[in-house]
Amino acid sequence: MIGGWMGFAYYWYEAAHAVVGPARMMSGATHLAFKNPANPLTYTPYGRTVAAACELFERTTRRYSKPEFGLPTTLVNGQRVAVTEEIVWERPFCKLLHFKREFTGKAPNQPIMLIVAPMSGHYATLLRGTVEAFLPTHDVYITDWIDARMVPLAVATFDLDDYIDYVIDMVHSLGPDVHVLAVCQPAVPVIAAVARMEAEGDPLVPASMTLMGGPIDTRRSPTAVNKLANERGIDWFRRNCIVKVPFTSPGFMRDVYPGFLQLSGFMAMNIDRHMMAHVEMFNHLVKDDGDSAEKHREFYDEYMAVMDLTAEFYLQTVDTVFVRHALPKGEMLHRGNPVDLSAITRCGLLTVEGEKDDISGVGQTYAAHDLCSNLPAERKAHHLQAKVGHYGVFNGSRFRAEIAPRICDFIASIDYLNRTKGKARASA
Repeated sequence: MIGGWMGFAYYWYEAAHAVVGPARMMSGATHLAFKNPANPLTYTPYGRTVAAACELFERTTRRYSKPEFGLPTTLVNGQRVAVTEEIVWERPFCKLLHFKREFTGKAPNQPIMLIVAPMSGHYATLLRGTVEAFLPTHDVYITDWIDARMVPLAVATFDLDDYIDYVIDMVHSLGPDVHVLAVCQPAVPVIAAVARMEAEGDPLVPASMTLMGGPIDTRRSPTAVNKLANERGIDWFRRNCIVKVPFTSPGFMRDVYPGFLQLSGFMAMNIDRHMMAHVEMFNHLVKDDGDSAEKHREFYDEYMAVMDLTAEFYLQTVDTVFVRHALPKGEMLHRGNPVDLSAITRCGLLTVEGEKDDISGVGQTYAAHDLCSNLPAERKAHHLQAKVGHYGVFNGSRFRAEIAPRICDFIASIDYLNRTKGKARASA
């Protein structure tokens, strides 16, 4: 049972939204009045200033709903094809989305890619740019994690062990030649899932895994996030970060790490940058610079949309990954079985890091190479991307121009190795 005022923080959060409701209504009406073409003040600096202030107030006090992927088409071998989303696998806390490409003729034989999105407060749509980059060259699937406050307490629980089970089950559903790409947080459960599959001689081990900006060993180049976990310890997080879902949601009384707390932490890390971004948007609106303002809207519509995590998953992850460093120490367990990365001998490994990453420091993901000590060198590769931070590892111009092609090349090289040398699928 979560004690103290923190257990009811969600109720205060809901109450704050309710209190600000009337002010939002007034602000919205004023915004409409000063954007109305029939109002002469609309075309004046004063009118644009009032409208800009109202829009910023609305955006900083609204609830941001789950965004859409919005990827209706892609270009494959010079052919523009339609893309539709279909759910091919489902559990209480996750849906596996397939971006099905509608070809007029025979579909090209392209690698299957399973993108494991982070369960760290944002929706899978944060990886829209990642999906978009690989749609022309791969048959893409992505984990669409479910907001914990939307899952009734009686339905199920979800912890780190369940996460690993989900990954293994999804890999089984997609077959032996799938290439798994894990962005940030899922690097640990993905490599743990592969290690358990390898240890058990599973014939459906993935062809490769790409780990991007993941906390494999947070003792290397520790960031502010890593230091906080070490300084506070797991009991502090249990007391100060876990709240109960209020009665207004289906997950009433479920203990969760709420998305609004995670978002507050991310914003606080770079508060000056976020404040300046909103000041710049205000100035763009006053100057009637619609294109620049729209870029701000697109980013923050995604960034501000957050979801809750189950308390058991959050606390187990913090304790295992950030406090005890169980994986690199060889102490991590899954369902009571050791997670031994030296068991990995067949699944290719590519690690990607960002030079300026302030979430997962340089070297934390690369640590997987040392731990996968029995994986042949020809099945390993590493890419350190210059001039990008955490977000730039999986999105943006440098991701599209340099990182995504590197991933494609690695996947092609692993598929070539498997075709020419074969890949043992039976237990040793």
